[in-house]
Amino acid sequence: MKDEKKTAREIIETYNGPAIRIMEVCGTHTHEIFRLGIRSLLPDNIKLISGPGCPVCVTPVNFIDEAVFLAQKRQVTICTFGDLVRVPGTVGSLAKARSEGARVEVVYSPMDAYLYAEKHKTEQVVFLSVGFETTTPASCLAVRKAKQNHLENFSLLTANKTMPQAYQTLKGSADAFLYPGHVHAVMGTTSCEELVREGISGVITGFTAKEIVTALAVIIIKHREGKAFFKNCYPRVVTAAGSKAAQQVMEEVMEPCDAEWRGLGTILQSGLKLRAAYETFDARIKYTMPKLVGHSNTACRCGEVLQGKCYPDGCILFGKTCTPEHPVGACMVSHEGACSAFYQYGGIHHG
Repeated sequence: MKDEKKTAREIIETYNGPAIRIMEVCGTHTHEIFRLGIRSLLPDNIKLISGPGCPVCVTPVNFIDEAVFLAQKRQVTICTFGDLVRVPGTVGSLAKARSEGARVEVVYSPMDAYLYAEKHKTEQVVFLSVGFETTTPASCLAVRKAKQNHLENFSLLTANKTMPQAYQTLKGSADAFLYPGHVHAVMGTTSCEELVREGISGVITGFTAKEIVTALAVIIIKHREGKAFFKNCYPRVVTAAGSKAAQQVMEEVMEPCDAEWRGLGTILQSGLKLRAAYETFDARIKYTMPKLVGHSNTACRCGEVLQGKCYPDGCILFGKTCTPEHPVGACMVSHEGACSAFYQYGGIHHG
């Protein structure tokens, strides 16, 4: 039976060729693949590995240290997404700082932080701006609104990152990437097409069972051709151009910079920082942030997990010292983290 006459599931289940290593870059893909039972479809020669596509997981330890410093030494109110509160820093987390009297507010968007600052003008408010191209435009909009309305008690501590440079850094770590659909809904497909010329293969896909299974089948078919490839399997959401409005607000408010990724080190021009026109909203400048060098638990293997060099259950801390209730590393804290997914769904790495 030829591939075109098989269903996507049949293509996967009957694959008997050389091993294919597929990295699901996005943490949401990791969790959905587990939740939907897709790993149970995979023969042993299709290996799924997790990558650095969780913004909380790749945020370095020193960023948490900076946030704790601002909360404790500069007495600002930290507004943040919930996952970051429990991520360990060098000497403690924001949760620990809060238990010691620091003001830490959980919000659901940058605009929530803006509104909090507007309502509490006697407090200095810093939003922890962590994320990829999906969430960065919202941070930019909040800063632009703060500037327009002269809201002087609001600023950002930025750890925003862009994905294409990470794909390049991970070249050779997998035969093909499952690219995150929401990132490329913003940025379009140009970067993926350019990566093909560098020998990097991948498929953009969504988050339903049908979309993920279809993408895996496409990877199998294209991999057999023996050359680098790209395919957009999420055309109902992702266009070639992406969202011009989102790109424009990012271009206006932020500019590229070198950035540290947990596990990957410093990747040139992979970060985003506020432009000079908005630097009064940069918390590092506003509060004269000293240079902080973070140190994580040396036994934690989050860095290797994020590079696809080991599975979470290959870490001696996994499920013992490190659990969702008492996380040692960021990959166990975040609901998009690989360690969290492995723990929640049984800690197996079949496929």
